[in-house]
Amino acid sequence: MELTPADVRDVVRVLDSSGLDELHLELTDLTLTVRREGAAGWTAEQRVLRRPQVEGDAETVATAEPEAPRADVAEGLAAVHPPLPGAFYRAPKPGAPPFVDVGDLVDEESVVGIVETMKMMTPIQAGVRGTVVEFRVANGEFADTGAILLLVEPTPGGGTR
Repeated sequence: MELTPADVRDVVRVLDSSGLDELHLELTDLTLTVRREGAAGWTAEQRVLRRPQVEGDAETVATAEPEAPRADVAEGLAAVHPPLPGAFYRAPKPGAPPFVDVGDLVDEESVVGIVETMKMMTPIQAGVRGTVVEFRVANGEFADTGAILLLVEPTPGGGTR
C-alpha cells in the first residue's frame, strides 16, 4: 500500500474531528506519526524506511527495488529517484548552497537533495558512489516517485546499496 498526500490529508481531517491526540502509522515504505500539540494544532514526524531507487546497468547496480523505466538512462549511469512524490529542492533552504552539484563526488549516504511532501522534508541519499553528471529535475519542481532526479556515474568497484 502506498500513502498519497491526499491520504495524509484525509487522515488529518479524521483526526481533527476525533478526540485522539496521536496517531502512529507504519507502512512498508513509511512511518508516519501525527500528534496534537494543544491549541497549536498538529505536528508531524516522518521517517522514510525505503532506500532510494537507483537504476543503471546490471554491472554497476544491484537493487531489490522493482525496476523503473531505463529509457532515459544511458548505459553505465545510475539514476536517483525520490522516495516520495513532492517538490524537489537541491539546497537545505532558499539561498543556501546546493547539497551537491554536477561534478561532485558522492557516496551511498550523501544527501543530494530533499523532497517536500505535505510540509515534511525528506532527505534523498545518492544510494551510489560516484560523480554527479546531470540533474533532471530543477530546483523547486514537482517530482513523482518514479522521476529521475539526477544521474551519477558510478565509481568502478564503488557499488550501490
